[in-house]
Amino acid sequence: MKKEIKKVSKLAIFEGKQIRRHWDERKELWYFAVMDVIQVLTQTDRPRKYWNDLKSKLKKEGSELSEKIGQLKMQASDGKYYFTDAADTEVMLRLIQSIPSPNAEPFKLWLARVGKKVISRSKYFPQGRKRLNKYDKHT
Repeated sequence: MKKEIKKVSKLAIFEGKQIRRHWDERKELWYFAVMDVIQVLTQTDRPRKYWNDLKSKLKKEGSELSEKIGQLKMQASDGKYYFTDAADTEVMLRLIQSIPSPNAEPFKLWLARVGKKVISRSKYFPQGRKRLNKYDKHT
């Protein structure tokens, strides 16, 4: 019997801005829409141009970061689903380091809280829950 792989897409809110995200149950990872994160961090009207310029800059510097970013179908503001660049939490944290922004640190903390919620609520992470409980007692 095949196990059904459940994928969940949800909107997350960071400082009043929507961030599209996608939970891959098989990999047990959240993926975030790169364009949404860039929009929040840079507050630019042209996040796609900013992302294209940043990808070019990273490639010239020899970074392989953009190669670790995939595409997922996510719902756009028009209600339709389109492929959009998406990154898991680890890659997103590395990407954020490349974007000069006063919002970078609060966004990193927000991502950490999102990850902590997933671990603490998941039946798949019993060891993670124990570690978090132990960590919380020491902080």
